[in-house]
Amino acid sequence: MSHKHVAIIEKVFAHPIATNVDWTKLKHTLEHFGAQISVGNNNRAHIRIYEHELTLGLPHHGHELADKPEITKLRHFLEEVGLTPEKVKAE
Repeated sequence: MSHKHVAIIEKVFAHPIATNVDWTKLKHTLEHFGAQISVGNNNRAHIRIYEHELTLGLPHHGHELADKPEITKLRHFLEEVGLTPEKVKAE
């Protein structure tokens, strides 16, 4: 596992909430951990890990997730599926 994957997961869990999470890097990180991601025409990403699903609004301009409620929703989703910084570092 790349230290870059760990860094992205840590950024999602950062306090205060990070408002500059690079979508492309996040996508690659989630796919590394087994996520299936599809992006619809409405600029929303459908993320599936194991039996859990999340729909996430993507940035319209630029490439960074900056919406705090969306990042919080992502954080809770990752906790639910067990992708926390502590567990990722232990692997």
